[in-house]
This record gives sequence, structure tokens and C-alpha cells, in this order.
Amino acid sequence: MMQLFYSPTSPYTRKVVVTAYETGLIDRMTFVTTQANVAESPVTEVNPLGKVPTLILDGGEVLYDSPVICEYLDGLHDGIPLFPRAGGSRWTALRRQALGDGIMDAAVARRIEGLRPEGQRSADLMGRQAEKIERALDVLEDEVAEFEAEITIGQIAVACALGYLDLRFPNVCWSTGRPDLGDWYAGFCKRRSMRASAHPDPS
Repeated sequence: MMQLFYSPTSPYTRKVVVTAYETGLIDRMTFVTTQANVAESPVTEVNPLGKVPTLILDGGEVLYDSPVICEYLDGLHDGIPLFPRAGGSRWTALRRQALGDGIMDAAVARRIEGLRPEGQRSADLMGRQAEKIERALDVLEDEVAEFEAEITIGQIAVACALGYLDLRFPNVCWSTGRPDLGDWYAGFCKRRSMRASAHPDPS
């Protein structure tokens, strides 16, 4: 049984959980709820970076981070691959994964800065992260009509990034002016993998 060090509010671990559902491997995983970036966190014993997600395989090997774990899981099933094996479709899926992950990176950085005491926050840093997110969302609005009929890791990463924006910045309506992306996300959220991995209500 594989063991996943996990945080229910992490968009990166959600990406792994969605992948596990989509590949039919969710029943082969157990979950260790972990507070990352804390000195006494148990994840530091297996991952020197002290970050989630971290996956311990059946044989004891350790994998991190989410792109590595997701591609590993994708190699364990016989269905249509989430990571296309070759050609332009592969690079498109990987680029969109990078775009989704980049939105997560910027959103996490913005949130962490926003949690600092008011006098210590950098408005410039928070503004730059917000600009990155806005530019990435505009690209996705332009591209969403071209998303593949078959689900890919790119779509999973994008959906998890949008879900994290909803979780941490509920007052910022990212879909305003991006109707196609909003419609796609609403449809994607109906998938069992997304419903089962939904972030907990922050209230």
C-alpha cells in the first residue's frame, strides 16, 4: 500500500489525489495528514524539503513532488495516459501542467505574504504574484476551447489551481471576463475525482 503525506488544503496534493482517482489507484493509497514546513512534521523524515505531497511506494522508495508523483501513478494503469507518451500532445499537456502549477505557486506565495503582520507585508510582492495569476488565466481563457477531449495532467493541474483560487481568494472572481474557462471548470468539477478531493470549507 502506497502512503501519501498529504494536506487537504494543498493544491499540489489535490492534484495527486485527482490523478489517483482518474487512474483507478486511489484504493492502493493511504493518507497521512501532514502540516508541512513545520520542523517536527513527520514528512521531514522522508523528504528533506519537508513538503507535501510526498509518496512512499510499496517498496519503501520515496517520490516528491506532484509532477513526479503524478507521472509515476500514470505509469501504473492501463487506461488512456494522462501524460501523453510522445509528440505535440505531450508537450502541450506538460506546458499546461506547468501553467497550472505556476498559478498554484503564485497563489501560495501571495497567501503566505498576506498572512504576515500587516506592517511586514510586501504589497509589491503580492501584486506581482497577482499579475502572474491574471496573465496565466488569460492564456487559459484563450486556450480552453482547444483542451483535449481526453483528460490530461494539464487539465488536472489547471482545475486544481482554479480550485485553490476559490479556496484562498473567494472574493476574487477569476472567471469574470473569462466565461469559457469558467464553464469548462464548472463541468470539470463534476468529475468524481474533483468532488472526492474537494478542499474543506474554510469556514
